[in-house]
Amino acid sequence: MELTLTMEESELLLEILSERHRALLREISHTDHREFKRVLLKREKLLESVVNRLRAMQPALEPML
Repeated sequence: MELTLTMEESELLLEILSERHRALLREISHTDHREFKRVLLKREKLLESVVNRLRAMQPALEPML
């Protein structure tokens, strides 16, 4: 599957996914049930992969002078 986004859409999507990733990490750290934690960890790895690929696709930002 291929998805084409504008720069603004890409930045928004990355921001939303990054926020959810942080929330998921907090949820994992507060979870005691082993099976539920395993499911959350699997989901976290998948989300981290998507976030990393989105970051890699963004053009490098020009340094501010």
